[in-house]
Amino acid sequence: MSGAIAIAVSGGVDSLVSAYLLKKQQRDVFGIHFLTGFETSTDPPSGDIEALGRQLDLRVVVVDLKAPFKTMVVDYFTAAYQNGETPNPCLVCNPMIKFGALLDEARRLGASRLATGHYARVEGGQGRRYRLFRGVDETKDQSYFLSRLTQDQLARACFPLGTLTKAEVKALAAANGLHPLTRQESQDVCFIRETGYADFLVRTTGVSPQPGDIVDTAGNRVGAHSGLHQYTVGQRRGINCPASRAYYVVRIDTRRNRLVVGFKDDLVADSCRVKGVNWIAGVPDGPVSADTRIRYRHRAVPATVSPVGLDGAVVRFDRPQAAVTPGQGAVFYRGDEVLGGGWIER
Repeated sequence: MSGAIAIAVSGGVDSLVSAYLLKKQQRDVFGIHFLTGFETSTDPPSGDIEALGRQLDLRVVVVDLKAPFKTMVVDYFTAAYQNGETPNPCLVCNPMIKFGALLDEARRLGASRLATGHYARVEGGQGRRYRLFRGVDETKDQSYFLSRLTQDQLARACFPLGTLTKAEVKALAAANGLHPLTRQESQDVCFIRETGYADFLVRTTGVSPQPGDIVDTAGNRVGAHSGLHQYTVGQRRGINCPASRAYYVVRIDTRRNRLVVGFKDDLVADSCRVKGVNWIAGVPDGPVSADTRIRYRHRAVPATVSPVGLDGAVVRFDRPQAAVTPGQGAVFYRGDEVLGGGWIER
């Protein structure tokens, strides 16, 4: 695919080195930086982002994506918590904002592809399906967050860091005099920096906390909560109910405004249902063996994944897993390849 490549520039070392590598290949490259409307004092100002490009003789364009970011990412985040689910904003932001609205802006500016500093790899094209793979650095691999990219989006995606380790990226920056504007690592929830999730939901999105009962798995009242938005399945802290063993959040009952708690054994599940599956490798003809990751920090575990219709699946783990959390992403792997991913249902 010919034409210019736009590199999403954040101010961090990953996007800076990605831009350096693209420029080194003598490609037609320009930088693009987007505003979310949730920037804080710790974020580089737009003027500094533009100045960053001068390190590489790189033109950087700043685009305003405040409206789509609020609608597609922040409103989704709020609605998920109100529905008793635990959201994963990056799984929404990548297809809807970075490879959605931002890619559209990049193409309007003349780019045919969008590069980012993600640690992942894409292969395919020339009449074949595009395939998504883990980055070679297992500790930084971000393929999980890219599992909802469509074939059209993967066709226009470029990940220069996919074959590098974080240590190699830092070494490249140092050896070539590249100075990022921030040394902060990217966060799972980039729009919440100075407050916790609960405070953000109340102060910024207008969530109104509703006190209610805390009950055990048998329905016995064991305490009171001050708002379900403060909890997620598997959480231990903040329950504050005396018991012989530590309580964990087992379920969030929004219909009756109850927090259901139990002991660690109560968190274990041998299966789950997944909806809205994006099958990157194509819909399987039947059950497949796949390593399944049920949250970003979770090490993928062996499971049997049975497709249901075009975008559903039932996952049966070889060994029961703890804290299988509604609203989080379940991503399926065969070796290093991402087969697809969807949303864990209640």
